[in-house]
Amino acid sequence: MEALRITVCVLTVIMTLLTLLPLSRNQHWWVRVWDFPRLQMASLCLLFLLTELYILPFGGVLSTITIVLTVACMLYQSWWILPYTRLHPVQVKKVAPNGHSRIKIINSNVLTTNRQAGKLLSLIQQNKPDIVVLLETDQWWEDQMAPLEPDYPHSLRCPLDNLYGMHVYSRLPLHDAQIQYLVADDIPSMHFRAELASGEQVVLHCLHPMPPSPTEADESTDRDGELIAVGHTAAKATYPTIVTGDLNDVAWSRTTRLFM
Repeated sequence: MEALRITVCVLTVIMTLLTLLPLSRNQHWWVRVWDFPRLQMASLCLLFLLTELYILPFGGVLSTITIVLTVACMLYQSWWILPYTRLHPVQVKKVAPNGHSRIKIINSNVLTTNRQAGKLLSLIQQNKPDIVVLLETDQWWEDQMAPLEPDYPHSLRCPLDNLYGMHVYSRLPLHDAQIQYLVADDIPSMHFRAELASGEQVVLHCLHPMPPSPTEADESTDRDGELIAVGHTAAKATYPTIVTGDLNDVAWSRTTRLFM
């Protein structure tokens, strides 16, 4: 039992350090990665707390410190994820459907090495979206998507072999369509206005920034910069705006809060 108590105390200290680490604002991947698993960490803290209440001696100094640290970590992690649970008011309200003022989008990260293009085509044909946004597309994927062209005459294409290719296919007319490289010469983003059947126009920003990870970007600086730059642009837009793609971030990160 003593070994279990020591183990729980050590794990609590580690959890506390991992909870505090992102507060440093360090942009390195091994710091920013702890923005992601807040739900899992809050769940582990609850498990730790139940275990501590069962095995630690009541009233001891070490027991009290351990339990207080666990509760503090659990509350802090829960504070970040609370706005994205059913316990928090919804930010984007539902409106009554209007057939001429609606837009339907399929957004898919296809995974460059994936070769099941037929399944994607079937999904698109079944759902009939107005706009298709595809990420991680290379020349092979562009060739496989050729059957879309009769129904989706408007497109933006940037096939790449570096996992950051991007394609947009649209039934709707596109205005001021641009492929931009906001933070890196080999990572594109796509920006345009889509004209709805009602004549209204909607701005779309399609993004796929590089995530902080040991195999990709050492730091989150470029990703954060791209998201915040597009957020500023969207805030000043005179048209309704949609940001889509693979943002390589979580809703509760500090960067996403700045973006919103």
